[in-house]
Amino acid sequence: MFENYKVYETTLAGRPLKLETGKMCGLANASVMASYGETVVLCNVTASAKPREGVDFFPLSVDYEEKLYSVGKIPGSFQRREARPSEHAILTSRCIDRPIRPLFPKDMRNDCSVVATVMSVDPDCSPEITAMIGVSAAIAISDIPWDGPISGVNVGLVEGKIVINPTLEQRAKSELNLTVASTADLVAMIEAGGNEIPDETMFDAIMAGHKVNREVVEFINGIVKEIGKPKFQFESSNPDPVLFKEIEDLVIEDVKRALDTDDKNVRDAAILPISDLIHEKYDEQFEGNEAKLDEILYLIQKHVVRSWLKDEHKRVDGRGIDEIRPLNAQIDLLPRVHGSGMFTRGQTQVLSVATLGTVSDAQQLDGLDENTEKRYIHHYNFPSYSVGETKPSRGPGRREIGHGALAEKALIPVIPSIEEFPYSIRVVSEVLSSNGSTSQGSICGSTLALMAAGVPIKAPVAGISCGLITGDEGVYGDFMTMVDIQGLEDFYGDMDFKVAGTKQGITAIQMDLKVHGLTPEIIKEAFEKTHKARNYILDEVMLKVISEPRKELSKYAPKMLITTINPEKIGDVIGKQGKVIQKLQEECDCTINIEEDGKVFVSALDYDNAKRAISIIETIANDPEVGAVYNGVVTRLMNFGAFVEIAPGKEGLVHISQLDVKRTEKVEDAVQVGDQVIVKVTEIDDQGRLNLSRREALIEVNGLVPEDNGESDKKDRKRGNRPHSKRPR
Repeated sequence: MFENYKVYETTLAGRPLKLETGKMCGLANASVMASYGETVVLCNVTASAKPREGVDFFPLSVDYEEKLYSVGKIPGSFQRREARPSEHAILTSRCIDRPIRPLFPKDMRNDCSVVATVMSVDPDCSPEITAMIGVSAAIAISDIPWDGPISGVNVGLVEGKIVINPTLEQRAKSELNLTVASTADLVAMIEAGGNEIPDETMFDAIMAGHKVNREVVEFINGIVKEIGKPKFQFESSNPDPVLFKEIEDLVIEDVKRALDTDDKNVRDAAILPISDLIHEKYDEQFEGNEAKLDEILYLIQKHVVRSWLKDEHKRVDGRGIDEIRPLNAQIDLLPRVHGSGMFTRGQTQVLSVATLGTVSDAQQLDGLDENTEKRYIHHYNFPSYSVGETKPSRGPGRREIGHGALAEKALIPVIPSIEEFPYSIRVVSEVLSSNGSTSQGSICGSTLALMAAGVPIKAPVAGISCGLITGDEGVYGDFMTMVDIQGLEDFYGDMDFKVAGTKQGITAIQMDLKVHGLTPEIIKEAFEKTHKARNYILDEVMLKVISEPRKELSKYAPKMLITTINPEKIGDVIGKQGKVIQKLQEECDCTINIEEDGKVFVSALDYDNAKRAISIIETIANDPEVGAVYNGVVTRLMNFGAFVEIAPGKEGLVHISQLDVKRTEKVEDAVQVGDQVIVKVTEIDDQGRLNLSRREALIEVNGLVPEDNGESDKKDRKRGNRPHSKRPR
């Protein structure tokens, strides 16, 4: 029945890699079941027989589907089934998309769909890498035109050593989380997050991943030679060369004049009459397919920008090749938020806002890996007005999710630990104006917002992008790079190499390409230029606005304190049916979160309330000690003294002689029921009953001087005014 069934096996980083085809999904253009260890991903590719009408791009969709049965989980949603893709799934889809997309013919308009379904997960063997390799093999053996294959690996840095496809245990200790995709000769995609990794170490890690990728590409090529299908012929979308030359001659000088400005609005306005001229003259000839004319105008603009850059080293806004656009940084733009910062680079402007929350505000994750929550959250919004367009807001798309994740990855290495700073943190970057590199602008703006909010980040982070122009047909010996690319250079160029980091090293990389890949020389040059540029941004702009995180939080931010108690005492703090903790939260106007290991987090707008709650919790969890001072509440008055509760269920007697530093005739003269008072434990008798002294606490804490030497106290004691039989047990 399965006469076409084939199995191909090799090893990758010491673990078995297996690609199976010919058993499942017979109606797809190609299907591969990829297995790495006990991780299994089903990869399918399909393409339409005819091109899609009216599009000026290659319509490729890539979907990475996480099935929770792959890790033995039932979805937590109400319907108990997988709904929309998780953020991690979307990011993985983008990670697979980026290296495979440039390898399809640029003039093909047939719809192409790639679906990678995760069916089993071995924690030591990445399903993301398994999916990338399986997708590559499926497209390579299919009849869809493609200039692959590629391969991908994870690279870690464990105890100073580069590790390929680190295991779960190794990932927990790794200073680097790098994904490298490669063709046989070139590096096709880089996605990285690192703990301030030096440029040289990052380069070595990329090259180590590239070396292993070449071996896997050779393995896939062997499969293609045996069972690969002939590639189908497609209808090219390239314009007629004669017509293209005719239109180019007509408008080329006008296009050059229109593009020669640093103002995107002026440029767009100048292009409109050129477009009108072309349509007026050629619409009748292209009736029903007028979009072809827009594509011709796009290609003319692309040719002008690329020739300026490569041949004349001229940029459309007049900058030098390594010159950064005018920069500006500001903080404290919004009065009641916890922290805000705005970063402007040319016509790109991003406002970032930081919010501090309790540990319970951490985002809960329902995915396939070991991460169940994240306490630092970064969201990126790209409204249509930021590019002068009119489109309704429909929530974040894949691009917005990807840019937010990049900024989050860039800042996570400098976020203080929960022990140092017991808060959940959310930063939202609002793109106000966009002309290239908004993701890097959001990293800079977010650093400003975090420092303004008083988050003690380990070091400030800046981000910058590097562009690339290669020779005709991707001749890599003839290339040039430029720093801080604006929108037009990104749109018509070959690369957007985004690098974020501190002065010490790289914290995040994301590389988008329109060519097949990069040589080691291009990567080295990009690192050199981005390192120099991000140091300039930090020194000359950001640190001049705010040189270090503020020492105090905003008055509108919650004040958070942390303590640790014996886990066996958690029940005492919570109380029966939660009555103790609920009462404590109400009385101290605070929020209390207790973790299983005994960590207790108290959040309140008023610092004194949080401090009082911590004191009470510690008193509940720990037996009172003689000599310790507590904040308590007067619960009952007797003629011989007052009973004070220092914690729920822990009450002691303050004798009338110990109520004040001066002689007290009546208990009511010193305290009333409900008063908050400080008391010192002077004695714990053999039955565990507490004797307290407000007098000694006032002397010790407030420095008050007693009016007598305490002789009256001794007389009061001799009169026998302490009937223990009436004290609570």
